[in-house]
Amino acid sequence: MNAHYTYFLVLAAALAGPLALSFDKKVAFYKSWKYVFPAMIIPAILYIGWDIFFTSVGVWSFNENYITGFHLVNLPIEEMLFFFVVPYCCLFIYACIQTYFPKLQPGSFTKASWWVLAVSLVGIGIFFYQRYYTSWAFFFCGLFMVTISAAPKWFPGLNRTAFFVSYLLILIPFLFVNGVLTSLPVVLYNDAENLGIRIYTIPFEDVFYGMLLILMNVTIYERLKVASPK
Repeated sequence: MNAHYTYFLVLAAALAGPLALSFDKKVAFYKSWKYVFPAMIIPAILYIGWDIFFTSVGVWSFNENYITGFHLVNLPIEEMLFFFVVPYCCLFIYACIQTYFPKLQPGSFTKASWWVLAVSLVGIGIFFYQRYYTSWAFFFCGLFMVTISAAPKWFPGLNRTAFFVSYLLILIPFLFVNGVLTSLPVVLYNDAENLGIRIYTIPFEDVFYGMLLILMNVTIYERLKVASPK
């Protein structure tokens, strides 16, 4: 196998299962594609911009041995695909949780936990303002969570309990994919811009970098579903 296709093949392998199971009769995720694909556009644009900036200032870089060599500005085409493939897989898991566990509903514990996590992330992001990755990943994830709690009417349809449960499950494949990308490594991190804490070879910040990405996708996905004529 040509090593330059490594990143692309990792993404293809990650997408294969959720895409095939999208036609499962009970979940029938393919019927939600009219919400799924539009929901991915804005987060992808924001994250691609974020990624371009971080690559330009040396927060991370990409190993040319494992990518095809096609770039937009300084980003490999595979990195841009990441912001569509991973959200698709995660939205599929979120839809499965809602289908198989319809009684999961937000309660006082979920609301309290949400606020604690949100405020903690904002605080950590501010405290480590000199470390780009730590600051941005924690602060913006926390800020978005605060916005959701403070203005729930802007985010109709979002089930925060279902999201929490889904994201705990999502972390398994998410960390596996990131583990492959960081262990080879396909993506190289500048430790001066993060806490230096690793989950295997994965920067701890990836947990909340990913959480913000998926939360943005889920909130837009739910808003489109609510706004769609029945």
